[in-house]
This record gives sequence, structure tokens and C-alpha cells, in this order.
Amino acid sequence: MTAPLDSPAEALKRGSRHLRGTLAEELASPEPGFSADAQALLKPHGFYQQKDRDRRGDPANPPVLMVRGRIPGGRLSAAQYLVWDALAGRYGDNTLRLTTRQSIELHGILKGDAKAALKRLHAALLSAKGACGDVVRNVTQAPNPWKRSGLSQLDRVAESLARRFEARSNAYAEIWLDGERVDPDSESEPLLSEAYLPRKFKIALTAAGENLVDLYTNDLGFAATFDGDGVIDGYFAFAGGGMGMTHNDPTTFPRLADLLGWIPSDQLLPVAEAVVTTQRDHGNRGDRKRARLKYLIASKGLDWFIAEVEERWGRAFEPRDLPVWRTSPVLGWIPRGDGTWALGFHVESGRVADRVGHPLRSALRDLVEGFELPVLITPDQGLILLDILEDDRADIEDILAARGIDPASPSRLHDRALACPALPFCGLAIAEAERVLPEVLAHLDAALTRHGLAERAPVFRMTGCANGCARPYSAELALAGQAPGRYALYAGGSEEGDRLAFEVAQKVSLADLPEVFDRLVSAWREAGDGAFRDFAARIGADDLRAALTREVAK
Repeated sequence: MTAPLDSPAEALKRGSRHLRGTLAEELASPEPGFSADAQALLKPHGFYQQKDRDRRGDPANPPVLMVRGRIPGGRLSAAQYLVWDALAGRYGDNTLRLTTRQSIELHGILKGDAKAALKRLHAALLSAKGACGDVVRNVTQAPNPWKRSGLSQLDRVAESLARRFEARSNAYAEIWLDGERVDPDSESEPLLSEAYLPRKFKIALTAAGENLVDLYTNDLGFAATFDGDGVIDGYFAFAGGGMGMTHNDPTTFPRLADLLGWIPSDQLLPVAEAVVTTQRDHGNRGDRKRARLKYLIASKGLDWFIAEVEERWGRAFEPRDLPVWRTSPVLGWIPRGDGTWALGFHVESGRVADRVGHPLRSALRDLVEGFELPVLITPDQGLILLDILEDDRADIEDILAARGIDPASPSRLHDRALACPALPFCGLAIAEAERVLPEVLAHLDAALTRHGLAERAPVFRMTGCANGCARPYSAELALAGQAPGRYALYAGGSEEGDRLAFEVAQKVSLADLPEVFDRLVSAWREAGDGAFRDFAARIGADDLRAALTREVAK
């Protein structure tokens, strides 16, 4: 195969001495931030360099770092969660940000504190290595607050995938942990290549029929099947999902993963390697906007891709019918199979913070520490406390009540609503997301309540740009930032994440959202469809656009 022309980013990776570049030298320099090239190489180490865009022109506005953890399946021991919490207070902005990939982000870290923060994580058997950049990112897994035996078997599978695709480079240990230095010329990356992958690569795991991980939005997904004894006997394999796009550029697009077929359980790692190496060798290394696996499959065709993967694997996928998907609720008190309880918390936009009248961060810290509770982060930016004893339930409820903390969300609409961080720190954000989500949800909730549909609220998501970090394009209703204060409106996805939304309107202003929502919900009520997703998919984009210009039925 002839390799495509490298982009500057590819040349930088190839010449980086396995992700070292000048990171060590720049880390030791008195400069407050990293150079442009070093910033690109920071990502596979788990960092993004950011600037507070609300303080442009302020000389006292230094660059800061966001560090993201690599936490397969979102599982943390009580001690590990407390380390993240302590770092947020010691080095960060006093908040924890739960991500849609079941990870934790710390925001506002100064360059001089980065090394100390990663050493604290390492001491707790935690890492940021591979959480960002052109590598296999954090492996996500369907949450299992019930302690179901089938889902529990996926724990070791998630760990196996994470270990198999971790970069072999010793750079992370050398730069951040003062580890023993290794000659870069002696290193190799047999799976990821000397230039690593063309773009980020996301893997998700679930059980067939349970789609709490939004499986179809991943580059690679596996849905386990079980034999008569409840033991995993195989997996449905999916490939080619991804949310990122560029507004008004039809050569970029969101895409849902395709079903490749069924594989026996012992073939999961060989198939995963075949898919990753196909992307490694054939992915677009000349244009980063079109470098995800979804574009390779779209350009060469699914038949070509399956044939290529099967050739590398040495076997063939088996055709089987998928079961119906569902998304089980994970908020509130949940009985577990061993007699203990789990408690699922709605966390708005994943931001664990102490706000006036709502000291969520300190309440969670005290519960985790006082009752020694493991923590599970969900792909919907939520948090679940595990292993709660029956005798401790009343005490926990009293502690939460005394602090005014209700684990439940304010309404059904809020249950699974997502927003990316967007402004002021994300350099790609065009418009607000997290900071305006409460206002936007209030407008939509008001429309739903006015028309008697609040109990059938759609899955809603919002992003500050078209990159889709909060998975807007598989939601029933979504907004994606298109200009300052203006958004593209999408509708028609599904609660189960197996249908792609379509664009309904462009450059909708925040000020117009109350009327826009009212017209959409009014049209839905008049149509009498059971769910907004079915209504939107049935009538399509043109009729939804027409509904936006109609008079609202009072």
C-alpha cells in the first residue's frame, strides 16, 4: 500500500521520538505554557493546553492545562476517587468534570503543577496516558450498578482492551514520573505504528440489547452475547461510528457504526487488532478532518472493510440477528445482586462542584470517604456510588438531605441531557454549551410541560461546535454551536442511539429557542406520536422546518 501524503501533524508524530518531542525541556523552562508542537504531543500524555477566552487581553491570564484520566469502564476505588477530588482542590479549579467516555477531567492546572498531579495519580494506580491524542482512547463499558453477572464479565474485557492498545512508549514515565530513560531508537509500536493512529480511536463494550454506552457512536464496539449458563460466548462487532463534522462541509459527517457480524468470545482481541491496524494502515493521514475510521469505511465501502479485517484476522464474521436495544435507567437507589445498593447521581453536564445551596462535590467526597464506596462514572456524565450496605442507606439519605442534595434530576428531560464544556476554555468552541444548558433545558421543559408532554421528554444534547463531543447527532433533539450564540438544530435520533439525527435548522439563536421549542412540541402533540424520536423521524426535516413557521396551537 502507498502511504498517503503526511499532514504536518503526522510529520510531527513521526519525528517526536515516540511522543517525547521537546516536552521534557519545555516542562523545565520558566515559560508558562508549551509551544504549538509540544501542545500537540501533550495530548497522548493526557493533556490539552487551554486559555480562558473570557479573559482575552488580560496579562494575568496564563495558559492552563486540562488533564484527563484513563479509567477503563469508569471504575474507581474509593481511594482513587478521593485522589481525583484532592487534586481538583490542590491543583485544579475545585471541580471535577465527568466525561461522556467515563473519565474525569481536571481543569485549570498550571504547567508547574502538572508533574506533581500525574505523580499523585500514578501513586494511586491511575494514569492519564492515552486519554487524548491519536491513540486508542479510554475504553468505555456499559455501567453495571445492578452487579449483573453478564455485565460484570465485561470488566476484565475492558481492562484487556485498554492494556492491549496502550502505547508502548516510555515517554510518559520519563517526562512525568521521573522514570528511567529509554533510548527512543530501541522502542517500537507494533500496533499503533511509529506515527501512532491517524486520529483518535474509541472503543466501547456492552451486552447485546443494552446500549448505555451509545455503542454506535464509537470507532469500534462489541456487544456481548451469553450461553445458557450466562457466560459470554461471543460478541456482535461494530465499526465506523463517530460524531465529529464541520458545518456546511458535506465531505464531513457524523456516522453510526455498522454491524460487522458475530464473533466467538476468544476472538475479541484478534478482531480488535485487525480493525485498529486496518485504520492504522489505510486511514487518511493527509487530512485530519477526514482521518477517523468512519471516513475510511465510507470511502472504500463496508464490503471492502469487512474483507480487509477478515483477511487480517484469518476468519469470517458470522451473520446473526441483533436483539432490540434498550437503555436502562441508572439514577436513584438501585438494588444489587449481592444484597447491597447503588445510588446513581444526576450530575448536570458532569460538573462535580460545590455551588451555593448545592455542595455536591463535598457531599460525594464525604460519602465516598466515610462509607468507603467505590465509584462508577457513566457515559451520560453521571456518577454512581456502589456497595452501599442496607444499614447505611438511611444515614446516607440524611447526609444528602441535610445538604440539600437530591441524586435525582430535576425532570425527565434532565435525566440524560448532555453538554460539552465549550466556552471559555475549549479552543474549538464557537458557542456556549455547559454554561447555558440550564437555561436551554428550562425553555424546553416549559414547552413540554405546557403541552402535557414532560413525562415523554426526548433525549437532548448540546455542544459548542460541530465536533459532537456530547454525542448530539444520535440524540432525539440536539443543538450544535454554529456561530456565537447560534446553533444548528438536529432531530430524529433515538433514545437507544441506533438512529442518526438530521439537521432541521441553522443558526438558531438562544433568544429564539423558547419559540422554536414550543412550535416543535406543539407539532408533536398534534401528531399524536408516542415519542418525539418517532414523530421527528416519521415526518422528516422538511415538515419539521415547516412546523417552525406555523402558529403554535394553544
